[in-house]
Amino acid sequence: MKTYINPAKNSWSKITQRPAKESSALGTTVKSVFDEVKAEGDKALTRFTEKFDGVTLSNLKVSNQELEEAIPLVSEELKAAIVLAKNNIETFHASQRIEKKVISTANGVKCWQETKPIEKVGLYIPGGSAPLFSTILMLGVPAKIAGATKIVLCTPPSKEGTINPAILYAAQLVGVTEIYKLGGIQAVAAMTYGTESVPSVYKIFGPGNQYVTAAKQFALTQGLAIDMPAGPSELMVVADKDADPGFVVSDLLSQAEHGADSQVILVTESQKLIDDVQLELDKQLGQLPRKEIALEAIKNSSAILIESIVDQNEMINEYAPEHLILNVLNEDVYLSEIVNAGSVFIGPLTPESAGDYASGTNHTLPTNGYARMYSGVNLDAFTKKITYQKISEEGIKSIGPAIELMAAAEGLDAHKNAVTLRLKSLK
Repeated sequence: MKTYINPAKNSWSKITQRPAKESSALGTTVKSVFDEVKAEGDKALTRFTEKFDGVTLSNLKVSNQELEEAIPLVSEELKAAIVLAKNNIETFHASQRIEKKVISTANGVKCWQETKPIEKVGLYIPGGSAPLFSTILMLGVPAKIAGATKIVLCTPPSKEGTINPAILYAAQLVGVTEIYKLGGIQAVAAMTYGTESVPSVYKIFGPGNQYVTAAKQFALTQGLAIDMPAGPSELMVVADKDADPGFVVSDLLSQAEHGADSQVILVTESQKLIDDVQLELDKQLGQLPRKEIALEAIKNSSAILIESIVDQNEMINEYAPEHLILNVLNEDVYLSEIVNAGSVFIGPLTPESAGDYASGTNHTLPTNGYARMYSGVNLDAFTKKITYQKISEEGIKSIGPAIELMAAAEGLDAHKNAVTLRLKSLK
């Protein structure tokens, strides 16, 4: 990790710059795949799956038989862990329901808002070296609570044309309605346009590599909604002099192992902790199966010594981390000032892994500084809100003249007339 000692504020954005994305040919590739899927449907999906995933599929949809055969392949211990996590996620997200509340804004004028589900949602679940079955829980559970009637899941197949059994188990546990062996740009295109096999959806959720992220952003231009512009995973750890360097390094590496384009940052007032962390990094890295991936991510990462807590808080808010760990004895001096972060983990016994799996909060979070203006996925992400109003005779008499005056001032006479006719009918 690169080390910076009390860097000048005007250098902060440079030393915490996220890894650069390939963008020159990305847009062209995405549009080309979308165009072919739109024109050729399943034929294009099969061709791209063969090209990018190295497997030829006769059927894109996971069959009931495949589901039944996969479930016994998941150990009972893992099933129990998944169920525990699902229950906690369900408890947390169910608490986010908002009850209907009728408000009288004036005498005879009643207004209210009702929450309705987004009926058809698509979940993109990365497979490959890290099959993220936990993301199915994070997306499928709130989708079901919200009342989605169609939950379509796409995940890339293995070279053998199969899907990881834990993914299939989690999908049936949360109530996913359809599962497809599709990854990458073509999966997002399929859920955008619909094909002979894959239904179109109204909103797409889920993380992915730069190709999936670019595809989701292109889907926005085609009339779909997406959860957020999420990219490679990132973590900022703020640790004081009393922090256990082993804990700090384990947290840094838990994000670094996600991908070579991930980024982790340590902020502390202690030079000794930075030195200890550098030594501990070598020790823990040697024990990781995904060592090479983590090593690449560490090249994008920094340890930054900032003595002032005021300045530390300023850096947190400027960087706007996806994940923020406060491994400090006095978290209150940070919590009151933090306004930009995807999810915050407080205290030495709260690893980021807890939020990734089983504490109950959602792990689908804004990256690349988008925590300044986006929330992580929650129940609201799977709903939309409809407003209602009902006006009585007393109500139209009360607010009608104001509406007439305002409409006339804007030169919208039909608007004015809609009120005038009603007021005349009441005389």
